[in-house]
Amino acid sequence: MKLDAFVLALTALVAALSSPASAQPLDKMARIGYLAPHSPQALHVDVLRHGLRDLGWVEGRNLIIDYRSAEGKFDRLPGLAAELSALKVQVIVAVATVPALAAKRTTDTIPIVFTHVSDPVASGLVGSLARPGANVTGFAHFNAVGLGPKRIELLKQVMRSAGPIAALWHPGGLDEGTERAMLKETENAARALGLPLQLVPVRGLHELDAAFASLSPKPLVVLPSPPFRNDPKLLVELAAKYRVPAVFFDREFAEAGGLMAYGADMTEVVRGAAGYVDRILRGAKPGELPVVQATRFELLINLKAAKALDLAIPPSLAIQADQIIQ
Repeated sequence: MKLDAFVLALTALVAALSSPASAQPLDKMARIGYLAPHSPQALHVDVLRHGLRDLGWVEGRNLIIDYRSAEGKFDRLPGLAAELSALKVQVIVAVATVPALAAKRTTDTIPIVFTHVSDPVASGLVGSLARPGANVTGFAHFNAVGLGPKRIELLKQVMRSAGPIAALWHPGGLDEGTERAMLKETENAARALGLPLQLVPVRGLHELDAAFASLSPKPLVVLPSPPFRNDPKLLVELAAKYRVPAVFFDREFAEAGGLMAYGADMTEVVRGAAGYVDRILRGAKPGELPVVQATRFELLINLKAAKALDLAIPPSLAIQADQIIQ
């Protein structure tokens, strides 16, 4: 990361986790909306609740959270965003690019704090990172594009021989530009390491079983596509069923039994978003709160999954892990 970007991210993160003098007493009831593309439980909603609680906002006491989830049906998002707007919530927490865009198109007055967004400038959510303007700000992980080479290298380290690998991705999505950028860097990384790469497009969860069956036992990189985030357990179970060594993009996959996961520390991101919600409820203007870039990334390795696949985790790789799951 360039120095100026790092300074911006660090300064903004400190601001996000600090609260100014209260413009709204905490004994008054606040109301926020939570707009998610999938089940809220799959998107760190408990982290958001805990972060708000640490800042004095407790559901049922001085905070109401109205939850809306598209359950994977993205065409429902505009209607759900309109519902939250009609409830006159004070802030909308929008999880991922498509929900954030739906919220932005619905209201230009209610503050919107986004999380799980790769590139808010390219997607049109904000015009500037330093001063987003309007009613939108939040936390991004630009390095979602940039982590492909690391995931390829992780697979290479655990495999006994340098053979072909595969990449699972979702074409035709509403954020396909980011998807294709991640795919391209994954292709380039495999080529640089001399590893043949098979691209495996999956347009819906109903195609996953056949996709995994066609891969066995080829190592797999799972790109951070929205449909895959909806059901980590399903992908992990299919990888185990067809004995596919896979590296995923979020800790929840490793916790569910997946071999490895490498990605941004989304706990840090969501806690930062809670800090921004707190600041806005106390009177801060979202357009003056800079977009924060994720600066912490984590590697999880599941030893039980490795044993089931007859894979030995090299000590040199194990010491890199932020968490080893036994």
